[in-house]
Amino acid sequence: MTATPLPLVEQFQFGLESPICLTWELTYACNLSCVHCLSSSGRRDPRELTTAECKSLIDEFERMQVFYVNIGGGEPTVRPDFWELVDYATDHHVGVKFSTNGIRITDEAARKVAGNSYVDVQISLDGATAEINDAVRGAGSYATSMRALDRLAAAGAKDMKLSVVMTRHNVGQLDEFAAIADRYGAQLRLTRLRPSGRGADVWDDLHLLPAQQRELYDWLLGHGERVLTGDSFFHLAGYGESLPGLNLCGAGRVVCLVDPVGDVYACPFAIHDNFLAGNVRDTGGFEQVWRESELFTELRRPQTGGACTSCSAYDSCRGGCMAAKFFTGLPLDGPDPECVRGHGESALANADRTDAPKPTGDHSHRGKKVTLGLPGMPQRACDENPLADFAAGLVDTGTRS
Repeated sequence: MTATPLPLVEQFQFGLESPICLTWELTYACNLSCVHCLSSSGRRDPRELTTAECKSLIDEFERMQVFYVNIGGGEPTVRPDFWELVDYATDHHVGVKFSTNGIRITDEAARKVAGNSYVDVQISLDGATAEINDAVRGAGSYATSMRALDRLAAAGAKDMKLSVVMTRHNVGQLDEFAAIADRYGAQLRLTRLRPSGRGADVWDDLHLLPAQQRELYDWLLGHGERVLTGDSFFHLAGYGESLPGLNLCGAGRVVCLVDPVGDVYACPFAIHDNFLAGNVRDTGGFEQVWRESELFTELRRPQTGGACTSCSAYDSCRGGCMAAKFFTGLPLDGPDPECVRGHGESALANADRTDAPKPTGDHSHRGKKVTLGLPGMPQRACDENPLADFAAGLVDTGTRS
């Protein structure tokens, strides 16, 4: 008699031999200073992995049969060796999905994307209008993203993604985002705002209100088969019906982050020493970190769920997002701060937010906080040079045709 296989979620919670969702931030350098940037990017870290080290890491991914990597930053395309690394990865059977604000998507770059079926591009856009988008991402960023989409479409690129971080100011534009994606033959990808990186400073002002969470949930129920969400919104399953995607916190189980200097974190949204598992430069490399690190081993053990286990929605939402709880000062075995049953709201009211952990590392331009440029508030113009404060000529940033 053949044993019934466990559901995928049950298999995933105990970890896999290789990650299926590996985010690799190539650089902290960025021409923008988005107020919600999860890695507080802006300035390049001079310790970032060299081209040779990056290729060695790709060799490891190939040996481990990592199917693809999500490359981000910062703005990954400002690295002079970006396309060299992309070509090396795809030549070694590692597909590349890269996120970009579009600043380096020239006509030539668009043709490169279109000409390689193992390369997938994701354009970031956080407002269906310039007013909403530029308030968060910086003046002129909407036009840059739309120009990139124009060039990619003209080059014949397929399977593009339009990536949106949901905020209380753009949740009312869901239909407009879908229309933009349809216009370019792209797929819409929605991501939850986490209080990570610079996002910790604006989370209270930008995260969805309870009624907006319900609005998003209802919209996803009607459009979810056409929209990517990853593991962003599994906490919304507390409303009743689970949404498409990974309904589980995959941190250290199927998900991890490699940052520009080779540090390996359990999750792209949990950049903090508490979630640092090791470094790819250490003996044994990435493989040993993934398969043997103490942190990942602990995360793969059965979790208690704490007080949430008494909730009827626990089997669906599983307590919500680890990073969202951690950076708002809530216990990891407590409710998600955006728990749709209201438990997170009461937990936040009783928490001492002044003691909430701070994200590790601030790479913002000149180390300054970024002003939230919402309509009616003063905006901070983005820096044109993605490597402001570093040696001139390190990276050619010219992009205008």
